[in-house]
Amino acid sequence: MSGPEDRPAPDRSPEDRPAGADTIRVRVRLFARQREIVGARSVDFELPAGATAADAWAAISGAHPGLAASRPYVRFAVDGAYADASTPLSDGSEVACIPPVSGGADEPPDEPPVEPPDEPPVARRRILELREDPFGATILADLADRLATDEDGAVVGFLGRTRATPGTPAPGEEAEAARHAAGRVQALDYESLEPLALAVLAEIAEEVERRHGIERIAIVHRTGRVPLGEVSIAIVVVAPHRGAAFAAAAYAMDETKARAPIWKAEHFADGHVWVGRPARTGPVADEEASR
Repeated sequence: MSGPEDRPAPDRSPEDRPAGADTIRVRVRLFARQREIVGARSVDFELPAGATAADAWAAISGAHPGLAASRPYVRFAVDGAYADASTPLSDGSEVACIPPVSGGADEPPDEPPVEPPDEPPVARRRILELREDPFGATILADLADRLATDEDGAVVGFLGRTRATPGTPAPGEEAEAARHAAGRVQALDYESLEPLALAVLAEIAEEVERRHGIERIAIVHRTGRVPLGEVSIAIVVVAPHRGAAFAAAAYAMDETKARAPIWKAEHFADGHVWVGRPARTGPVADEEASR
Protein backbone atom coordinates (compact mmCIF):
# COMPACT_ATOMS: atom_id res chain seq x y z
CA MET A 1 0.00 0.00 0.00
CA SER A 2 1.29 3.43 -0.78
CA GLY A 3 1.83 5.57 2.28
CA PRO A 4 3.44 8.68 3.73
CA GLU A 5 7.16 9.17 3.85
CA ASP A 6 9.49 9.17 6.85
CA ARG A 7 9.46 12.29 8.92
CA PRO A 8 11.34 13.65 11.92
CA ALA A 9 9.65 14.45 15.18
CA PRO A 10 9.39 18.15 16.08
CA ASP A 11 12.51 19.40 17.83
CA ARG A 12 12.17 19.83 21.56
CA SER A 13 13.22 23.10 23.13
CA PRO A 14 16.27 23.05 25.45
CA GLU A 15 14.10 23.64 28.53
CA ASP A 16 12.26 20.39 27.77
CA ARG A 17 15.48 18.39 28.09
CA PRO A 18 16.93 17.30 31.44
CA ALA A 19 19.87 19.51 32.30
CA GLY A 20 23.14 17.82 31.44
CA ALA A 21 21.50 14.60 30.36
CA ASP A 22 23.06 12.65 27.51
CA THR A 23 20.66 11.81 24.70
CA ILE A 24 20.50 9.45 21.75
CA ARG A 25 18.68 9.77 18.45
CA VAL A 26 16.56 6.79 17.42
CA ARG A 27 14.21 6.05 14.53
CA VAL A 28 10.88 4.35 15.22
CA ARG A 29 9.45 2.46 12.23
CA LEU A 30 5.73 1.84 11.85
CA PHE A 31 3.66 -0.59 9.80
CA ALA A 32 0.09 -1.40 8.79
CA ARG A 33 -2.51 0.34 11.02
CA GLN A 34 0.24 2.05 13.04
CA ARG A 35 1.47 3.78 9.90
CA GLU A 36 -2.06 4.89 9.05
CA ILE A 37 -2.66 6.30 12.54
CA VAL A 38 0.60 8.25 12.64
CA GLY A 39 0.63 9.25 8.97
CA ALA A 40 4.30 8.29 8.53
CA ARG A 41 6.39 5.19 8.02
CA SER A 42 8.95 6.31 10.61
CA VAL A 43 9.50 9.04 13.17
CA ASP A 44 12.77 10.16 14.76
CA PHE A 45 13.02 10.82 18.50
CA GLU A 46 15.64 12.08 20.88
CA LEU A 47 15.65 9.90 24.00
CA PRO A 48 17.77 9.75 27.15
CA ALA A 49 20.91 7.63 26.98
CA GLY A 50 20.10 4.14 28.23
CA ALA A 51 16.60 4.21 26.71
CA THR A 52 15.05 0.90 25.70
CA ALA A 53 12.69 -0.29 22.99
CA ALA A 54 9.85 0.20 25.49
CA ASP A 55 10.89 3.84 25.90
CA ALA A 56 10.77 4.31 22.13
CA TRP A 57 7.23 2.92 22.14
CA ALA A 58 6.30 5.26 25.00
CA ALA A 59 7.57 8.18 22.93
CA ILE A 60 5.64 7.32 19.78
CA SER A 61 2.44 6.34 21.60
CA GLY A 62 2.67 9.45 23.76
CA ALA A 63 2.84 11.59 20.64
CA HIS A 64 0.06 9.55 19.00
CA PRO A 65 -2.37 8.27 21.69
CA GLY A 66 -4.30 6.25 19.10
CA LEU A 67 -1.46 3.71 19.25
CA ALA A 68 -1.58 3.09 22.99
CA ALA A 69 -4.29 0.40 23.07
CA SER A 70 -2.31 -1.85 20.73
CA ARG A 71 0.70 -2.26 23.05
CA PRO A 72 -0.20 -5.81 24.26
CA TYR A 73 -0.05 -7.01 20.65
CA VAL A 74 3.16 -5.23 19.56
CA ARG A 75 6.54 -6.95 19.28
CA PHE A 76 9.83 -5.13 18.70
CA ALA A 77 12.83 -5.46 16.43
CA VAL A 78 15.96 -3.44 17.16
CA ASP A 79 18.46 -2.86 14.38
CA GLY A 80 17.05 -5.65 12.24
CA ALA A 81 16.47 -8.43 14.80
CA TYR A 82 13.57 -9.34 17.08
CA ALA A 83 14.24 -8.00 20.57
CA ASP A 84 12.65 -7.72 24.01
CA ALA A 85 11.05 -4.45 25.10
CA SER A 86 13.88 -4.07 27.63
CA THR A 87 16.58 -4.08 24.92
CA PRO A 88 18.81 -0.99 25.32
CA LEU A 89 19.20 1.34 22.37
CA SER A 90 22.24 3.11 20.99
CA ASP A 91 22.59 6.40 19.16
CA GLY A 92 21.24 5.77 15.65
CA SER A 93 19.25 2.65 16.61
CA GLU A 94 16.19 1.70 14.59
CA VAL A 95 13.21 0.33 16.49
CA ALA A 96 10.59 -1.46 14.41
CA CYS A 97 7.20 -1.75 16.12
CA ILE A 98 5.80 -5.08 14.88
CA PRO A 99 1.98 -5.18 14.81
CA PRO A 100 0.08 -8.47 14.40
CA VAL A 101 1.37 -10.36 11.35
CA SER A 102 -0.64 -11.83 8.54
CA GLY A 103 -1.88 -15.02 10.21
CA GLY A 104 -1.22 -18.61 11.13
CA ALA A 105 -1.72 -20.84 14.12
CA ASP A 106 -1.20 -19.28 17.55
CA GLU A 107 0.95 -22.17 18.83
CA PRO A 108 1.64 -24.99 16.37
CA PRO A 109 2.63 -28.20 18.13
CA ASP A 110 6.31 -28.55 18.84
CA GLU A 111 7.75 -31.44 16.90
CA PRO A 112 10.82 -33.41 17.99
CA PRO A 113 13.79 -33.25 15.65
CA VAL A 114 13.75 -35.97 13.03
CA GLU A 115 17.00 -37.74 12.26
CA PRO A 116 17.56 -37.59 8.50
CA PRO A 117 17.94 -40.92 6.74
CA ASP A 118 21.41 -42.08 5.87
CA GLU A 119 21.66 -40.63 2.39
CA PRO A 120 24.59 -39.54 0.25
CA PRO A 121 25.41 -35.87 0.86
CA VAL A 122 23.82 -33.44 -1.60
CA ALA A 123 24.01 -29.70 -1.94
CA ARG A 124 21.90 -27.43 0.26
CA ARG A 125 19.69 -25.22 -1.90
CA ARG A 126 17.38 -22.53 -0.55
CA ILE A 127 15.24 -19.95 -2.32
CA LEU A 128 13.99 -17.31 0.12
CA GLU A 129 12.46 -14.26 -1.56
CA LEU A 130 9.95 -11.44 -1.36
CA ARG A 131 8.56 -10.48 -4.77
CA GLU A 132 6.36 -7.58 -5.80
CA ASP A 133 5.62 -9.00 -9.27
CA PRO A 134 2.84 -11.60 -9.73
CA PHE A 135 3.80 -15.26 -9.80
CA GLY A 136 3.50 -17.12 -13.07
CA ALA A 137 1.26 -20.17 -13.47
CA THR A 138 4.35 -22.42 -13.36
CA ILE A 139 5.78 -21.05 -10.09
CA LEU A 140 5.80 -24.44 -8.31
CA ALA A 141 7.43 -26.25 -11.24
CA ASP A 142 9.96 -23.45 -11.69
CA LEU A 143 11.00 -23.58 -8.04
CA ALA A 144 11.12 -27.38 -8.03
CA ASP A 145 13.39 -27.38 -11.09
CA ARG A 146 15.78 -25.01 -9.31
CA LEU A 147 15.86 -27.14 -6.15
CA ALA A 148 15.67 -30.81 -7.12
CA THR A 149 18.59 -33.19 -7.54
CA ASP A 150 18.71 -36.72 -8.92
CA GLU A 151 18.53 -37.99 -5.33
CA ASP A 152 15.09 -36.45 -4.73
CA GLY A 153 12.01 -38.63 -5.10
CA ALA A 154 9.47 -36.21 -3.59
CA VAL A 155 8.35 -32.68 -4.42
CA VAL A 156 5.74 -31.03 -2.18
CA GLY A 157 4.34 -27.65 -3.17
CA PHE A 158 1.89 -25.24 -1.52
CA LEU A 159 0.20 -22.14 -2.91
CA GLY A 160 -1.70 -19.58 -0.83
CA ARG A 161 -4.30 -17.57 -2.79
CA THR A 162 -6.47 -14.54 -2.12
CA ARG A 163 -9.94 -15.77 -1.20
CA ALA A 164 -13.23 -13.88 -1.12
CA THR A 165 -14.14 -14.59 2.52
CA PRO A 166 -12.65 -12.37 5.26
CA GLY A 167 -10.07 -13.66 7.74
CA THR A 168 -9.49 -12.96 11.42
CA PRO A 169 -9.13 -9.22 12.09
CA ALA A 170 -6.05 -7.99 13.90
CA PRO A 171 -6.63 -6.74 17.47
CA GLY A 172 -8.23 -3.32 17.30
CA GLU A 173 -9.75 -3.97 13.86
CA GLU A 174 -12.90 -5.71 15.14
CA ALA A 175 -15.29 -2.81 14.56
CA GLU A 176 -14.09 -2.24 11.01
CA ALA A 177 -14.23 -5.99 10.34
CA ALA A 178 -17.83 -6.13 11.56
CA ARG A 179 -18.72 -3.37 9.11
CA HIS A 180 -17.42 -5.54 6.24
CA ALA A 181 -18.54 -8.93 7.59
CA ALA A 182 -21.02 -9.46 4.75
CA GLY A 183 -18.64 -8.17 2.08
CA ARG A 184 -16.33 -9.98 -0.29
CA VAL A 185 -12.59 -9.50 -0.30
CA GLN A 186 -11.50 -7.99 -3.61
CA ALA A 187 -7.73 -7.96 -3.05
CA LEU A 188 -5.04 -8.22 -0.41
CA ASP A 189 -2.26 -5.74 0.25
CA TYR A 190 0.97 -7.06 1.76
CA GLU A 191 3.51 -4.87 3.54
CA SER A 192 6.80 -6.14 4.99
CA LEU A 193 9.92 -5.27 6.92
CA GLU A 194 12.04 -6.91 4.23
CA PRO A 195 15.47 -7.41 5.89
CA LEU A 196 13.94 -8.96 9.01
CA ALA A 197 11.41 -10.97 6.99
CA LEU A 198 14.20 -12.56 4.94
CA ALA A 199 16.20 -13.25 8.11
CA VAL A 200 13.18 -14.99 9.64
CA LEU A 201 12.72 -17.10 6.50
CA ALA A 202 16.37 -18.14 6.78
CA GLU A 203 15.82 -19.14 10.42
CA ILE A 204 12.80 -21.22 9.40
CA ALA A 205 14.83 -22.95 6.69
CA GLU A 206 17.49 -23.82 9.28
CA GLU A 207 14.80 -25.24 11.59
CA VAL A 208 13.36 -27.30 8.73
CA GLU A 209 16.78 -28.84 8.19
CA ARG A 210 17.30 -29.59 11.90
CA ARG A 211 13.81 -31.01 12.44
CA HIS A 212 13.20 -32.83 9.18
CA GLY A 213 16.56 -33.29 7.49
CA ILE A 214 15.41 -31.15 4.53
CA GLU A 215 18.14 -29.14 2.78
CA ARG A 216 16.25 -27.95 -0.29
CA ILE A 217 13.36 -25.56 0.23
CA ALA A 218 11.78 -22.46 -1.34
CA ILE A 219 9.66 -19.89 0.49
CA VAL A 220 8.60 -17.05 -1.80
CA HIS A 221 6.09 -14.40 -0.64
CA ARG A 222 4.41 -11.60 -2.56
CA THR A 223 4.34 -7.98 -1.44
CA GLY A 224 2.02 -5.22 -2.61
CA ARG A 225 -1.44 -5.74 -4.14
CA VAL A 226 -2.60 -9.35 -4.73
CA PRO A 227 -6.07 -9.47 -6.41
CA LEU A 228 -8.74 -12.08 -5.78
CA GLY A 229 -7.64 -15.52 -6.96
CA GLU A 230 -3.95 -14.66 -7.32
CA VAL A 231 -1.18 -16.39 -5.38
CA SER A 232 0.53 -14.67 -2.46
CA ILE A 233 2.90 -17.38 -1.21
CA ALA A 234 4.60 -20.41 -2.74
CA ILE A 235 6.43 -23.07 -0.76
CA VAL A 236 8.29 -25.97 -2.35
CA VAL A 237 10.18 -28.73 -0.57
CA VAL A 238 12.13 -31.46 -2.35
CA ALA A 239 13.54 -34.51 -0.59
CA PRO A 240 14.35 -38.17 -1.12
CA HIS A 241 11.15 -39.23 0.71
CA ARG A 242 7.62 -37.83 0.87
CA GLY A 243 7.01 -38.00 4.64
CA ALA A 244 9.71 -35.52 5.55
CA ALA A 245 8.79 -33.29 2.60
CA PHE A 246 5.12 -33.01 3.66
CA ALA A 247 6.05 -32.28 7.28
CA ALA A 248 8.65 -29.70 6.29
CA ALA A 249 6.27 -27.84 3.96
CA ALA A 250 3.60 -27.62 6.67
CA TYR A 251 6.12 -26.39 9.24
CA ALA A 252 7.52 -23.77 6.86
CA MET A 253 4.05 -22.43 6.06
CA ASP A 254 2.87 -22.26 9.68
CA GLU A 255 6.06 -20.57 10.90
CA THR A 256 6.18 -18.07 8.04
CA LYS A 257 2.64 -16.90 8.78
CA ALA A 258 3.23 -16.76 12.54
CA ARG A 259 6.66 -15.10 12.61
CA ALA A 260 7.65 -13.22 9.46
CA PRO A 261 7.03 -9.45 9.71
CA ILE A 262 4.59 -9.39 6.80
CA TRP A 263 1.25 -7.59 7.20
CA LYS A 264 -1.96 -8.19 5.28
CA ALA A 265 -4.91 -5.88 4.63
CA GLU A 266 -8.14 -7.19 3.10
CA HIS A 267 -9.68 -4.73 0.65
CA PHE A 268 -13.43 -4.44 0.17
CA ALA A 269 -15.46 -2.20 -2.10
CA ASP A 270 -15.58 0.56 0.54
CA GLY A 271 -12.65 0.07 2.87
CA HIS A 272 -10.00 -2.26 4.23
CA VAL A 273 -9.24 -4.32 7.35
CA TRP A 274 -5.86 -5.39 8.71
CA VAL A 275 -5.86 -9.07 9.68
CA GLY A 276 -3.62 -11.36 11.72
CA ARG A 277 -2.30 -12.20 15.17
CA PRO A 278 0.58 -10.95 17.34
CA ALA A 279 3.89 -12.13 15.97
CA ARG A 280 5.83 -14.98 17.52
CA THR A 281 9.51 -14.05 17.65
CA GLY A 282 10.80 -17.62 17.48
CA PRO A 283 9.76 -21.28 17.48
CA VAL A 284 7.26 -22.24 20.18
CA ALA A 285 9.78 -24.28 22.17
CA ASP A 286 12.24 -21.35 22.22
CA GLU A 287 9.60 -18.90 23.43
CA GLU A 288 8.39 -21.25 26.17
CA ALA A 289 11.94 -21.77 27.41
CA SER A 290 12.44 -17.99 27.78
CA ARG A 291 9.37 -17.51 29.99
